[in-house]
Amino acid sequence: MNPLTRRAFLNQTGLGLGSAALASLMGSNTSFASVSNPQLPQFAAKAKRVIFLCMAGGPSHLETFDYKPDLNKLNGQPMPESFTRGQPIAQLQGQDLKVLGHQTEFRRYGKSGQMISDYLPWTAKMADEIAVIRSMVTEQINHDPAHTFMNTGTAISGRPSMGSWVNYGLGSDTEDLPGFVVLTSVGGRNPQPIASRQWSAGFLPSRYQGVEFNASGDPVHYVSNPKGVLPSQQKALVNAIGQLDRRRNLQVHNPEIDTRIAAYEMAFRMQTSVPGLMDVSDEPQSVLDLYGATPGDGSYASNCLLARRLAERGVRFIHLYHRGWDHHGDLKKYMDICCGLTDRPTWALLTDLKRRGMLDDTLVIWGGEFGRTPMFQGKGDAGRDHHIKGFSMWMAGGGIKGGASYGETDELGYNAVKDIVHVRDLHATMLNQLGLDGNRFAFPFQGLDMKLTGVEEARVLRELIA
Repeated sequence: MNPLTRRAFLNQTGLGLGSAALASLMGSNTSFASVSNPQLPQFAAKAKRVIFLCMAGGPSHLETFDYKPDLNKLNGQPMPESFTRGQPIAQLQGQDLKVLGHQTEFRRYGKSGQMISDYLPWTAKMADEIAVIRSMVTEQINHDPAHTFMNTGTAISGRPSMGSWVNYGLGSDTEDLPGFVVLTSVGGRNPQPIASRQWSAGFLPSRYQGVEFNASGDPVHYVSNPKGVLPSQQKALVNAIGQLDRRRNLQVHNPEIDTRIAAYEMAFRMQTSVPGLMDVSDEPQSVLDLYGATPGDGSYASNCLLARRLAERGVRFIHLYHRGWDHHGDLKKYMDICCGLTDRPTWALLTDLKRRGMLDDTLVIWGGEFGRTPMFQGKGDAGRDHHIKGFSMWMAGGGIKGGASYGETDELGYNAVKDIVHVRDLHATMLNQLGLDGNRFAFPFQGLDMKLTGVEEARVLRELIA
């Protein structure tokens, strides 16, 4: 008997091994990511998934969580130059800068005494569930690069988003839905566009990129078969293409072919799973009333309900964008609108997760790409400009200490001055709760070990961990 060379063995048996692997995969809960990364997570995780609630456009910290009595005292007076000299300003550059006082009242809520504005009465009900960070800073002052920085840790386009990093590290808990899902809603002033590259996989294998679900109509384009095409025919086609792709990949060893195979298989499974996800007829009216949701209307409320359903089904990272927070003018009017659309559904999401026993292992993060200036902008009805030197976000669930308050800005809410939290620190804390060390969790690319947290040491906010 002539011994087989290694190459001959693989050429003759590779297709069979690939088919066996496919059969095993189709019948198991093992994800591609967990197969690729058996060393992860790096330590015991407190959270299994993330729901990131992005208030796109930059909500004002001075009308939400950051109460500054001196702001009202100086209302209408010139902004002290000591705050603004040499500082980056977006649209107020070269203008006379005047202080704009709070446009609403603040009160203390819960046993923790969190200061929360009257614009957020429903958030106030969960004051003891959330940890408010009042000292966030970022590096990009305009919307698109600021979103890119918040999502990827850098302003350089083409880097992996945080959802892609999480899926690369941990994989998905479901084989029937993508591990990273994006939902968007609109309502408010000047809704800025959100580019699909904000949920790109960048240099990671493309199977880890986010998948945008439509908020109304068909959730995913072409998820339904054309008339006359039976599921059995579709499955046969997917299997045949997969076999051809695997045979080709024995020669070229291209990881993107593996991605293509995974995409075909996922698309086939989604034809069954997505309609069931979107059909909320199994939800009692009390749940719809809790969220204030009208299914299929494309609202933030409906997206929050879908976020809970996605989390239940094993989706690892769920990113909700609500576009409408760019309040350069008519601040009172549009704060009413945006908070009216998002405040109650956000409370409902946390309430629903908690009563289902899911909040303990679901990390929820709320915030925008930056904050707003203490200075007046506009004519007539006032607004606020973009601001990166100090703003507020909050986290809840997933092992985060409820009722905590962290960091401070100065007396006018301009500069973060105590326990400053950079975006990379937020990323490091999120990864930590998922069992990943942000300073060691890396992917080799162009000769470097690339990380979500970048090259500088990122700090985990251990004071906020329960």
